[in-house]
Amino acid sequence: MLGDHAVNPPVVLAPMAGITNVAFRRLCREQGGGVYVCEMITTRALVERIPKTLKMIAFAEDEGFRSLQLYGVDPEVTAAAVRMVGEDDLADHIDLNFGCPVPKVTRRGGGSALPWRRRLFGRIVSQAVAAAKPFGIPVTIKMRKGIDDDHLTYVEAGLAAQDAGVTAVALHARTAEQRYSGQADWDAIATLKQALDVPVLGNGDIWEGSDALRMVEHTGCDGVVVGRGCLGRPWLFADLEAAFTKGADYRPVLPTLGEVAKIIARHAQLLVEALEDERHGCADFRKHVAWYLKGFPVGGELRRSLAMISSLAELDDLLAKLDPTVPFPVEALGQPRGRVNAPGKVSLPHGWLDSRDDETVPEGAETDESGG
Repeated sequence: MLGDHAVNPPVVLAPMAGITNVAFRRLCREQGGGVYVCEMITTRALVERIPKTLKMIAFAEDEGFRSLQLYGVDPEVTAAAVRMVGEDDLADHIDLNFGCPVPKVTRRGGGSALPWRRRLFGRIVSQAVAAAKPFGIPVTIKMRKGIDDDHLTYVEAGLAAQDAGVTAVALHARTAEQRYSGQADWDAIATLKQALDVPVLGNGDIWEGSDALRMVEHTGCDGVVVGRGCLGRPWLFADLEAAFTKGADYRPVLPTLGEVAKIIARHAQLLVEALEDERHGCADFRKHVAWYLKGFPVGGELRRSLAMISSLAELDDLLAKLDPTVPFPVEALGQPRGRVNAPGKVSLPHGWLDSRDDETVPEGAETDESGG
């Protein structure tokens, strides 16, 4: 449950910059149930009503449960943003981002760097929950294990968030240093689940419905958060719904290339409608082509042409050249998608690790640029 909203199946689409816009969320919702979160919104940009940010938080009329992720490092600004969400009826659920490992975020003390400053973290969460309470908006947090293996924060941060009144806690079971490399530490999710009374959601290395079932069995977590696994595979949410509904009797969804082509056309159409511009929508779609065609025997020239479309008619003509009978490449199952990078030293503000109890908001930490 998130407030009065029953999450069934217990699946959450993680916010992804440039991906989880209204078009992609609708495409995924057409496949299966869950909670579908918009792109990350910065508290400063929301409070200042930056036009680009206000457009990013647009939800479709049929989105019955509007989920918004906020990023902020200033407790007062975060509280103001939450109040604005409530007063303007912008969303039904707020998730606070403490998991982003991107250097431009962590070097300002935000994202996955912030829980290290436990007092500042506690104030942000407490003031957000207090600001949301009059409107009945549930607040959750998403975080990582910590900065690196020598600076783990997830259990302490989870307990602090629970004490502050959050509805649930999601853990991406990697450190900021790991970024998206290596394997997620599902044992850490189990540890957090044992430590908390509020629901715990697990995130990391869910590529198939079977992975979600394994994670729940291994960790005891209450649900899963899916990010990169659905890139070029919005039908993963049908797979996840089937897995949670049927359990051991479920079988994965394996669309043919023809069925994938129909989803590709649908995705591009939804982007054009959302952006209200065919050329802009088609340009935005281009980055998805490689993900959709991953593992399929499609020639390089056709792949390149699909990744350079400028109109829906052009896309239809190119999709007609695909062999619709080609089966899904089973060798692509269970494989990482999207960002796969090497571990890297975490960029932090000067002296960030010196004191855990410093509540000072880092200078220049707030940004008016939403989306990550």
